[in-house]
Amino acid sequence: MTLIRKFLTCASVGLVAFGCVTSAHPVSIPFHKRDAHPCPLGSEELHHQHSRRQAGAPALTDLDILQFALTLEHLEAAFYKEGFAKFAPSEFMALGLSQEQIDGLVQIGKTEATHVTTLMGAIAGAGATPVSPCTYDFKFTNAKSMVATAKVLEAVGVSAYLGAAPLVTDRKILSAAASIVTIESRHQTFIRTALRESPVPQAFDAAVGARQIFTLAASFITSCPAGSALPLQAFPSLNIVNAASVKSGSVLTLADATAFPDETTFCSFTAGEAGTVFSPFSKGGCTVPQGLGGEVYVTITSSNTALTDDKILAGPAVISI
Repeated sequence: MTLIRKFLTCASVGLVAFGCVTSAHPVSIPFHKRDAHPCPLGSEELHHQHSRRQAGAPALTDLDILQFALTLEHLEAAFYKEGFAKFAPSEFMALGLSQEQIDGLVQIGKTEATHVTTLMGAIAGAGATPVSPCTYDFKFTNAKSMVATAKVLEAVGVSAYLGAAPLVTDRKILSAAASIVTIESRHQTFIRTALRESPVPQAFDAAVGARQIFTLAASFITSCPAGSALPLQAFPSLNIVNAASVKSGSVLTLADATAFPDETTFCSFTAGEAGTVFSPFSKGGCTVPQGLGGEVYVTITSSNTALTDDKILAGPAVISI
């Protein structure tokens, strides 16, 4: 049975999950075997990686990446569930959304929940314990802020899958992940269209590394069940004061600007079509370069030649252009 078929089989089974991402401390995931599970075999490659992970070999195995994806899908599924429980349809209609568009947003939440059960089945089928959902604070105060955040979350989901793709060794997992990332991209296009924004603001989507994505996710996480944790550590958060009003050529203002020295600090801007471009950090801010569009990832870095984890000082934060 192929891994994709096993995804579909295991996704229909009720699973009990334990553990999740704890705060921002780097802890390895202790995967625990299950003696009896309706999908006990999983992927042979995943089992080999499971053994190598226990021996402390690779930093991120395919199982780690699946757990990372599940962490994000848990967050997205909870986001839509909490949002639609909190805000009435009339509040979305007041934004100018039609009933059809509201139904589409609800359907997006349902597909995120399906992604959760599918990933849980794949992880458990490989003999590991899926991470549990955390407790979240999405900081939305009205339907407008919920939809605006949804647009960013879906963009982050696309970038997360693209960033993790080169790390995946099992081609079946890569194919299954590709079938999810295309849906995440459709979600984002649907939301941008509902908000009367450009549905396709750039020719390419941005691939973003796991630590940067985890930093963004951690801003919504207040606590998690004790147990397993992802082997990731969040970067310091980045708060842009005027994020809602920025555009190409304008100056970003940082809330904690004094934490960074002008002479050795830069802002990096990552977008799909432009790649990563840099701007000098000066007097508490930096100028947004030309040629950016859609959701753009902003980090504070000590280099203006390459964006690598060892050079990131804070962020990312996401701005929409």
